[in-house]
Order: sequence, then C-alpha cells, then structure tokens
Amino acid sequence: MSTLLGFDYGTHKIGIAVGQTLTQSANPLLTLGNPKGKPDWIRIEKLIGEWQPDALVVGHPFEMTDHEANNAEGAKKFSRQLHGRFHLPVHLIDERLTTREAWADLGVEAAKDATRVDSYAAKLILETWLRSQ
Repeated sequence: MSTLLGFDYGTHKIGIAVGQTLTQSANPLLTLGNPKGKPDWIRIEKLIGEWQPDALVVGHPFEMTDHEANNAEGAKKFSRQLHGRFHLPVHLIDERLTTREAWADLGVEAAKDATRVDSYAAKLILETWLRSQ
C-alpha cells in the first residue's frame, strides 16, 4: 500500500488531498493560498512530513479541445518544484472537468465555503490517477 498526495494547482489556490493505492480512494485535506504564484512551501513540507507519501500527483490542465489550458505551464512548473524540493516521484494527470465535478458534488457545501472545492478537486484528480494504475 502506498500513500500519495494530490494537488489541484491554481494561480490563486492549491487544493490538496491524500489517498492510497489499496482502496484507490482519496480524501480532501485543505486548500492553501498561492499568492503571486508562490506556494506555501512550509505548509506543503509539513504535509509531506505528516503523511509520508510515496509519490505526488498534480493535475495537468487541459481544455476540452485537448490543448493545454492557460495555467498548464504553472502546474508543470509546480510539479518540477515539488520534485526538486522533496525528491519524490511526481505524476501529472489530466484534470479536465474536476473543478466542475467538485462544484456539482459539493453543491450547497461549496456555496458555503468555496475553498473546499479546490481540495475536493484534488481528491478527484488523485482518484483518477489511482484508478488509472
């Protein structure tokens, strides 16, 4: 059984989830700010220390036309930084429609606290990767 952390990278926020290979399921953890494209590396390091993941998964943004979305370069840069800082395998996976699905799944909960959407989207991203393995 392996533990993984999943990330929904955005230009203003980063949603984070934790999951494991045995059940191929994940749970939302939290959403961190990403002001001016500067992730909260201290909090990310604490999460990695707490959960001891074997690998990390980052959502790779695509448009419905199969072209990379505008923020794809930011997500790829973030994944390279994760690898460089923590020396863990980092996997990119298509995150198409995960935010929309998160809004739909959370419904009223999302309206009450929109930051939950990002961590829930990270959960969906991580579960997509887990089920593809």
